[in-house]
Amino acid sequence: MIDQLDEYAVESGEDVTVVFDRRPRDVQPGRHGEVTVMFASRRGRNAADHEIVDVVARDEDPQSLNVVTSDERLIERVRELGAGVTSSGTFRRRLDGVVPPSRSTGC
Repeated sequence: MIDQLDEYAVESGEDVTVVFDRRPRDVQPGRHGEVTVMFASRRGRNAADHEIVDVVARDEDPQSLNVVTSDERLIERVRELGAGVTSSGTFRRRLDGVVPPSRSTGC
């Protein structure tokens, strides 16, 4: 997934940050090519969602952010903070348009 997002960021010119619930041992937080990788700082249900809300809340210009999610509660929370939202399905189609599945390296 990180490789696909990196290729997407390169091709689209968009800033991309991804937040995962858990950190695998072989992936460190930080820059991976053009993608910033973050991991939830807490454990439990919706851990990444809480991290995303914190990132949006701390941003000086939340209107410049666009969160990709289909989770209704997360949509409400980030919109209340001023961020835009793109559904996961819409983003997947956009990603596949830039990084066709036949070129992707896996998830």
